[in-house]
Amino acid sequence: MKSLDRYLRDARIAHARTWIPKGSAVLDVGCGDGQLFRALEGDISRGVGIEPTLEGKVTLAGCDLLPGNFPDSVPVGGDTFDVVTMLAVLEHITPDGQAKLASACDAVLNPGGRVVITVPSPRVDDILHVLLALRLIDGISAHEHYGFKPALTTSIFPAPTYRLLKRQRFQLGLNNLFVFEKAGTPAATPA
Repeated sequence: MKSLDRYLRDARIAHARTWIPKGSAVLDVGCGDGQLFRALEGDISRGVGIEPTLEGKVTLAGCDLLPGNFPDSVPVGGDTFDVVTMLAVLEHITPDGQAKLASACDAVLNPGGRVVITVPSPRVDDILHVLLALRLIDGISAHEHYGFKPALTTSIFPAPTYRLLKRQRFQLGLNNLFVFEKAGTPAATPA
C-alpha cells in the first residue's frame, strides 16, 4: 500500500471512529488488513472483520478477520453488533447486493446500533485513474466501482428501520460519511 492510499484510508477511519461508541462490538465489512481495529484497540469490546481478499482467518487483539463477503461470511450463532462499518466499500457492491444491505445489517445490529459508511464522490473515479497512471496509489479495487452516487445511500438504509444521524462531506468534498441508527434505543452520540 502506498503512502497516499494509507493517508486516504486513515482519513476515513478518523471520520468514522467518532461515531463508534466506546465498548462497542464492531463488524467491519471490507476490513482489509484490520487497520480500523488497530485504530480502535482498547476502545471496543470485540471486532469481526469480513474481507474478500483474505486467504484465511487472521486474529488481532480481540478481533477476528475472516475471508469472505458480507453477509454470507458473518459467523453463525446469533452474534450481534453495536456498529457495522463499511469504509470505502459501498461503491464496490453491485446494485443487487446494495439492495440487500439494509436487511443484512438489520439482522446483525442491536437495536440502536449504527451503520457507519464512507463512500467517495463520483468524480473520484477520474482522479483515481490519474493517480493510478502516475503510480501514486495502488488503487485497491478501483475497477470495481459501479458508478455509485452517494445520494443513493439514504435510499439503501430507509426509514423507519434506519434514521440518518449524520451526513458529511470531507477531503475537499471527495469523500462522504453517512451514519445511520437502527430503530430502537439510541446509542450515545459523540460530543
